[in-house]
Amino acid sequence: MAELGKGGNTALGAGRVTAELHSVGEPVDLSALLVGADGKVRSDDDMVFYNQPSAEAGAVRHFAADPGGPERIEVDPAALPADVDRVVLVGSCDPDDVARTFREVKEVRMRAVQDGAEPIEFRLPDLTDGERAVLLLEIYRRGEAWKLRAIGQGYAEGLAGLATDYGVRVEEPEAADEEPSYDATATAPPVTAPTPTPAPSLVKPPLGTISLDKGGQASISLDKGDRELVVTASLEWDGGSEQRRKRGADLDLYALFVPASKAIRGVKTPGTLVKSGHVPQGEPFRPEANGPAGAKGTVTKGKGQGKDGDTTRGAVYYKRLGSVKNRPFICLDGDARVPGCETVRIVRPDEQGYVLLCAYSAVSNGFGSFRSFGAKVVVTDGRGSTVTVPLFENTKTRYWVAIALVDFTDPDGAAIHHIEAYSGRMTERRPVLHQDGAVEMNGGPVEFKRR
Repeated sequence: MAELGKGGNTALGAGRVTAELHSVGEPVDLSALLVGADGKVRSDDDMVFYNQPSAEAGAVRHFAADPGGPERIEVDPAALPADVDRVVLVGSCDPDDVARTFREVKEVRMRAVQDGAEPIEFRLPDLTDGERAVLLLEIYRRGEAWKLRAIGQGYAEGLAGLATDYGVRVEEPEAADEEPSYDATATAPPVTAPTPTPAPSLVKPPLGTISLDKGGQASISLDKGDRELVVTASLEWDGGSEQRRKRGADLDLYALFVPASKAIRGVKTPGTLVKSGHVPQGEPFRPEANGPAGAKGTVTKGKGQGKDGDTTRGAVYYKRLGSVKNRPFICLDGDARVPGCETVRIVRPDEQGYVLLCAYSAVSNGFGSFRSFGAKVVVTDGRGSTVTVPLFENTKTRYWVAIALVDFTDPDGAAIHHIEAYSGRMTERRPVLHQDGAVEMNGGPVEFKRR
């Protein structure tokens, strides 16, 4: 793989270029500007980002991060018109949070890939002076050919300031306008000015409705200080066939939780399956909540956990419904004894660390898989983002399945991970959710449901 240093350039071959953004730490957004020879965009349509994912009939396209790859921009230089001199690729911190800078982002690198050519990589030097946006790469004309240059120049003003410097109008919060006045006795009607084309908005749109693939994940953008926000997570099941419903189809939703005050950002990815004896290691998600001991290093099992590594205070289910007015700010709406739905409501996202959504199938249901009951989890913020987490395996004679992990330590809001991990054969031991978001099957207490 070829590597460019800051200011370095290299020739590009013919064909599309895919530029991938990789980073560690706080999330970074990727966008592109189509710039003319005068250093300005031709119009607001020349900004390509999450709210405006395409320009010039697809010659430049934005792709959000997904299970198939990181966030990326795809450029087809041959399809660009002659008045586009270059395409500038920009990285930026969350425009809704001015406190976020590249100081909290590490190992930023761009990887440019062309079919039939060696990948090209640019590793950005650390930015520690309050930069909130950075010029990463540019794809530019040289006669009839195209070249790639590594830039690495930071902007303290963020994406809005950078885009404005290139001639993009950025949508500002609307101020109340005074009603226009005119002479009611005049014979000529008032002249109405044409409505201008709205400027691009940097506010991220809702996720929409998606369904996760096996092992996939998606993030819902949340304002964690919003006291009106309610995230709901529902276990839905139809019982499968009529014959199966007659034999029994009583599933139970369990929400195992680690509050933000106890959560740590571990060395393992949240949702990782671990074995018995796992000791979470990492940094406290809220160091101030841990006092002087809340420093970097090893974090052992939390206070109140027994030898099982589990605590009944860390579970909301039919015997412990929880509360949305007090801690844990998670509440189960009730126990459905027939096929249908059980729902937990989660408020105060700033108080949440990790929430593991599990389903229990009582012995009375007989043999059969959770999938045969049509079981799935649906998570929504009620504001345009809904994530369905289905089951894919036909695993029989198992009483527990951990379906989805909701990670509220995600800087963007809440990351939802597809888990689908089953308990051991013929064991009733509940799963365990560790302080680092790791999931241990067959490690919790046994508790039989009585009808």
